[in-house]
Amino acid sequence: MKDNAFGFLDIPVRSEKPRRKGLTMVLDKGLGLHHVQDLMHMAVYIDIIKLGWGTPRLFSEDIIREKISVYRKHAIRVGNGGTLLEIMYQQKKLEQFLEYCQGFGFEIIEVSNGVVPINIEQKAEIIRTARAMGFYVISEVGKKDPAEDRKLSLEDRTTEAQSDLEAGAHLIIIEAREGGKSLGVYDDTGGLKEEMAQQLVDSIGIENIMFEAPDKSQQARLIILFNSDVNLGNIKPDDVIPLETLRRGIRGDTCGKL
Repeated sequence: MKDNAFGFLDIPVRSEKPRRKGLTMVLDKGLGLHHVQDLMHMAVYIDIIKLGWGTPRLFSEDIIREKISVYRKHAIRVGNGGTLLEIMYQQKKLEQFLEYCQGFGFEIIEVSNGVVPINIEQKAEIIRTARAMGFYVISEVGKKDPAEDRKLSLEDRTTEAQSDLEAGAHLIIIEAREGGKSLGVYDDTGGLKEEMAQQLVDSIGIENIMFEAPDKSQQARLIILFNSDVNLGNIKPDDVIPLETLRRGIRGDTCGKL
């Protein structure tokens, strides 16, 4: 941005919105309207907002509609947390849910099976249905329970991801929850399993994958491994600018490494 402070400092160029790569997905866990307005000062660096879990159920329609309106005015796509869809599926209200989301202003539908048992074929059918309704569909691969997630082999994950992509998913999220430990590509300390991450990228394609990376060390390592244009999710609102400094190499963790 030409009017940014210290404009004479050379930093790596990033594509402008709407971006196709280097996406930043922020997790909204129930932000108030004032916080949302403050967050919009950083909107140029935010591509997607996920209204996490089932949090919208605890607010009035007017508040959620206003939040969505603010986000969309700043060219940010808004979608559900996968758990909300899973509960709707469990309650046999999926069609009603998708129609409601369409009228509510959601552009994104996240499809997951991290808690509720939804097999690959059922998941693919949900993806096809959401795509047919015009949604940008994000699929999440992995389980919320670490013990259940450990049962998934690399082949299990890639097979499910490829099935989801064939069904029409635009993007595959690798589950890590908001804690970023003991799930998917992270060990019990939150450290990145680099070989596993690389194998997933090789199988799924870097352009098709988004790593949930709530911790700074995870973000830095993924950026160093896959460059600034790696897609990262579950970013805390307060970490939007810190993450962008990592992507631009103006923070110690990535300075001189991009």
